[in-house]
Amino acid sequence: MAEQAKWYVIHTYSGYEQMVKETLEKLIVNNNLQNQILEIKIPMEETIEEKAGGKKKVVLRKILPGYVFVKLVLSNDLWYLITNTRGVTSFVGPHGRASALSADEVKRMRLETHVNEDQIDFTEGDKVRIVSGPLMDTEGIVTFLSLPSQKAKIKVQIFGTETELEVELVQLQKI
Repeated sequence: MAEQAKWYVIHTYSGYEQMVKETLEKLIVNNNLQNQILEIKIPMEETIEEKAGGKKKVVLRKILPGYVFVKLVLSNDLWYLITNTRGVTSFVGPHGRASALSADEVKRMRLETHVNEDQIDFTEGDKVRIVSGPLMDTEGIVTFLSLPSQKAKIKVQIFGTETELEVELVQLQKI
C-alpha cells in the first residue's frame, strides 16, 4: 500500500501549520493510519535575521506559509478526516479535491530527502543542473557520487574559476 502513496498539499489557516501537523500525527496514532499517512512535512529553511544591536541569529522559516505537505494513500475517508481537521481549509487541487504532486514537484520541494539508485539518472562525468537551493540553475560536471551519504561533488564555474561543490543528490538533475 505504501507504494501507492503520493504527496499532496493541504492549505491551512496562516500560523496553523504546526498545529495541523501535530493533530494529523495524533490522528494517525489514534486511528491506526500508519499505512495510509506516511509523512507530514512543513518545508522550512534556515535564514539569518539581524536583531537589535547588530546581532545575527539563525532562524527557521516556513518556505510556504499556510501549506502542509502530506504523503498518503488517498481515500474518501482520509479526505474527510483531513479536511475536517481544525485549521485545515482544503486540499490543494481543482475545486478543493486533492491533486497529487508530480515527481518533478516533489524533487523541487525536496520532500523526498533520500534518493534510491534507480532514481538517479546521472553518473560521474555527466553534466547536471542544481535544481534547488542558493545555487539553483548552476550547471556542472559530476566528479564524485555517494549513495550512502546522499551527496555528489560537482565541478562548476563560479566567477570564472573552476570550483568543486558538494551537493545533495535530490538537488541535481541530468542535463
